[in-house]
Order: sequence, then C-alpha cells, then structure tokens
Amino acid sequence: MVQLLLPAVLFLSFPEIVSVTDRPNDAGDRLIISVSMPDEVQDAAGLLVWRTPADQESWMLVMVEGLPLESEELVDGYDPDFPLLPGTSYHYMPGLLTLSGDTLRGPVFTNAEIPVGSWFHTGEVPTLVACLVFLALIFYYFQRAVRGANFYLRPIAGIEAIDEAIGRATEMGKPILYVPGLSTIDDVATIASLTILGRVARKVADYQTQIIVPNTDPIVYTVAEESVKQAYLEAGRPDSFDPNSVFFLTSSQFAYVAGVNGIMMRERPATNFYLGMFWAESLILAETGSLSGAIQIAGTDAVTQLPFFITTCDYTLIGEELYAASAYLGREPRQIGGIKSLDACKVIIMTLIILGVAAFIVDFVAGTGFLVMLRQAITTPEVM
Repeated sequence: MVQLLLPAVLFLSFPEIVSVTDRPNDAGDRLIISVSMPDEVQDAAGLLVWRTPADQESWMLVMVEGLPLESEELVDGYDPDFPLLPGTSYHYMPGLLTLSGDTLRGPVFTNAEIPVGSWFHTGEVPTLVACLVFLALIFYYFQRAVRGANFYLRPIAGIEAIDEAIGRATEMGKPILYVPGLSTIDDVATIASLTILGRVARKVADYQTQIIVPNTDPIVYTVAEESVKQAYLEAGRPDSFDPNSVFFLTSSQFAYVAGVNGIMMRERPATNFYLGMFWAESLILAETGSLSGAIQIAGTDAVTQLPFFITTCDYTLIGEELYAASAYLGREPRQIGGIKSLDACKVIIMTLIILGVAAFIVDFVAGTGFLVMLRQAITTPEVM
C-alpha cells in the first residue's frame, strides 16, 4: 500500500499548461504550448504531452521532452505522424514520466487557440521588397531595350569566339560538332544549349558549313532538329538542311560518349561545342576533341565538371554565362534587358554587402549595438 501511494506523494505538484496559442506565420499546422514546471520534481525523467480533438476523447501522446526543459515554450505539429489540422480545436494534457517507467497525468487544458493559416508571412517582408525591386528593374530595362537603348555588355571570350570557330571550320571545309549535353529537356542548361544551337545553326546556314548534332534524349533530339531546321529557314536556305545532321545516338551515357568520340576521330570536325549538362563523361569528350586538333568551346552549370572543361577546352562558359550566351548572340532586346536587370541586381546586392560589412566594423569598434537593434526591428523571431 505504501509503494502504491509513493508516486502520488512525490508528484503532488504536476506540470501545468499555461496557454496554447496559434503560431504566427505558418500554414495553421503549429501550436505553441507554454508549460509551467514545478520548482522541484523528484524521480521524473521526462515531460509528456497528450492531445485530442475537442469533440473526441482519443488522447494521443504527441510530445516527450527530457528534463530539465531547454524552454518552457514547446511547438506542437512538427511530428508528421501527429499533424495538426487547421481550424480544429484541441485539448491538451501534461504528464510526467518517472524513472521507473510509470506515467502520471496532470489536469486537462481546454482553452487552446484554434490553429489558423496566415495569409502573409511578416518575416518575409525583406524578400518581398527585394522581389519588387527586381521586377521593377526588369520592366525598366525591358522598356529601355525595346525603345532601342544601346546597352554595354561585358565581353565574354567564349561567346566572341563562336564566330571565329565557325569561320575556321568553313575555311577548312570541315564540319562542326555540337553536343547539347546529356540531360533531358526539363534541365535549364539543356534549354539554354538548344537556344544557342539555334543561333549557331543560323550562322552555319549562312556559311554553308556542315553541322553534326548527336543527341542522347529523344525529346531533346526532336527540339534540336526543329531548331536547326528553323535556323536554315530563317537563313533563306531551307533546302540546305540535312535531316541526317541531327540524330539520336543512344540513351546510354558512356555508349553515347563512345559514339561521339568515334565521330570526332572519323569526321575530324574543326570545331566542337559542348554546351549543356554534363557528368563524368566531360573529360572523355573534351580530351578526345583536344587530341583531334579541334577548337573547343564548352559551357555548363555543373560545378564539378567545369575544371575538366577549363583544362581541355579553348574557351569555357561558366555557370550563368551559358544562359546569357543566347542573348549575346541574338541581341534580342528583351533578353538584353533581362541581362542588364540581373547585373543591376548584382550591383545592389554587392553594395549592400559592402555597406553591411563596413557598418559591422564601425559598430563593433564603437560598441553602440545599433546593428543588433536594427536586426531585431526588421526581423521576426522564429519560435522553434
């Protein structure tokens, strides 16, 4: 009898739920539980929290926290096995887990707020302002470009060398090999590569030079064929288009590489283009092309493959230079306006970084604490 009464004597003071409030800036799937722990809790290993919908009595253990608590504010709803439903009223019940494995339950809390989703995340105001500034710059430069403004674009060696490489192939009477990467049509690098292919094919049509475009994806092959055909049509030479110049090789990675390498050694193209998404095959392709004596222009946003292209190719478009290449080649006003707006955003970001570093140094030396107050004023604290 004494052993049965012992837990009740030790836990006459239970943890108490003070409030359950809706967490702001979420989808209505989180509640903040404020817990008041007793000053002295003996033989207790953890805090337990049960939850049930207000119109039911199906209590579920949704939280187990070790003692002592790091914070008396707990967030319910993180566990995907026990989600909170927006617009549903809940009841909560705290409890204790003893060192002997027993569970003791406290009083039920029935005044919990109903979780409601927020329409606007107040902590993302700086992001909203940045997006509005970015959109304003885009429309501003779009309008200026359409009106005929002459924008300066910094020279990129790889893009400026395209005309030279095509002209070299024409003079030597050798074909041009264009590899649009090994990814699918939903890859941004592949889309950029196909756009550049259209520009290159237009110049090839003007110079009456042969172009070879092997593909590893059926959909990319179809789009590439239409791009080249359209380029010959725009050049006024639709009859010069060779349907066999754009073809599907294979969908196997290294079988495709072996096939392209065979084309290099047999046809001996004067210029090789590697533009798109590449993986482990990049060095094999570029090294074979280098041995064949061709001028090589590569471009990719795959960071892991850039060192191989830079080492073995004459020119390399790095990252976003691949995306900007079509605007450089076509000089289409809206694309030029997009590039200038991105450049303006970069200038703003770099200026803010420099000003922030300078302000931090001054604030650290002067010890004013101004930056801390500014950060607290413009940010919303996140409750974990």
